[in-house]
Amino acid sequence: MSSTRENHLKELPIESHPFKPVLPSNATIMMMGTFPPTQDKWAMPFHYPNFYNDMWRIYGRVFFDDADYFRVGDEKRFDPERIKDFLSQHAIASCPTVKKAIREQGNAADKDLTIVEAVNLKQVLNQVPKVDVLFTTGGKATEILMDLLAQEQGKAIPKSKMPKTNQHIDYNYGGRQLTLYRLPSTSRAYPLALDKKVAAYRDFFQAMGKL
Repeated sequence: MSSTRENHLKELPIESHPFKPVLPSNATIMMMGTFPPTQDKWAMPFHYPNFYNDMWRIYGRVFFDDADYFRVGDEKRFDPERIKDFLSQHAIASCPTVKKAIREQGNAADKDLTIVEAVNLKQVLNQVPKVDVLFTTGGKATEILMDLLAQEQGKAIPKSKMPKTNQHIDYNYGGRQLTLYRLPSTSRAYPLALDKKVAAYRDFFQAMGKL
């Protein structure tokens, strides 16, 4: 890292992830993203809070054939309690890969995010003993999890070994056999048609026996 960039980062605030993970004790799979947008972009105080992020529309279409299933009437927000109940009923956990980060450009773009502290994956997994599948919602989250695996194994993992979008890998983490799936980002900045994102998530949840 250049000294100019180091000095720039020292001037920026370190932010903590504002939302607690959702860890149903019956969870068998766990969704893992990175960091939410700044609070002025929130439509609700919950994971994927930006109304224009399509995560909860995709869930609505996949499970209920209704993109507005989790929406609050005609308002530009989703219902976090309804989402939490849904995740619990379907044994799906949601936990960010990032605990603390610096926004280099003040936005939510993964490419402008400097990770200060990653999730304590062992601690989280201890709370969801039935989880054997992790699924990421983009490249940055996948890289972070692969870095945690590398630390566990004591060796670097080349990017060529990381799963590409809609691919998965199996690995041992702390004596626990896990499978990591990488799904498309639900951000509208990710250049993939919504129907194709819906199809990717539907295929995944079908493979997991959730549909």
